[in-house]
Amino acid sequence: MGFVELLLIGVGLSMDAFAVAICQGLCMPRINWRHAVVIALFFGGFQALMPFAGWLLGSQFAGYIQSFDHWVAFILLVLIGGNMVREALSPEEEETACAVAAKLDYRQLFLMAVATSIDALAVGVTFAFLEVEILPAITLIGCTTFCISLAGVAVGNFFGARYKKRAEVTGGIILILLGLKILLEHLGLLG
Repeated sequence: MGFVELLLIGVGLSMDAFAVAICQGLCMPRINWRHAVVIALFFGGFQALMPFAGWLLGSQFAGYIQSFDHWVAFILLVLIGGNMVREALSPEEEETACAVAAKLDYRQLFLMAVATSIDALAVGVTFAFLEVEILPAITLIGCTTFCISLAGVAVGNFFGARYKKRAEVTGGIILILLGLKILLEHLGLLG
């Protein structure tokens, strides 16, 4: 898997964190860059940690399913991406708690970071099946999520929640298309 694919996966996975970061920016009467950096570190850190954990798990049984690993990768990415799109288009408005006040609520921030990075765990399993070099992959995903989350706090503080749903739909579509690309490459239908 090349740099562009990993970058797109990083962007796709970071859309949940971006949406929650927008909400955190909404909670700030005035942007506090120190708080914004801490929020971005939480989201970027967990977005890097979860694929690593998934990769460790997937590495344990990747040899047993190598003959159909591309189908597993395709199904996981389509399920993750489809779920992101479904949640974004759902008429129910999710309440996102603010972890930002005069002081940061680290417990709340931890829970939000874990919740937004669960999808990355499954992607890490996919990385094990595809024999992706994990350290460059998680570094790129973590850095991408950090930057996008930092931008999300700023966007939320400046523009409001206008772009939350679009970001989640875009992230879901990116993951679905990457899953399709992996499947088509392994079936020999795409060079």
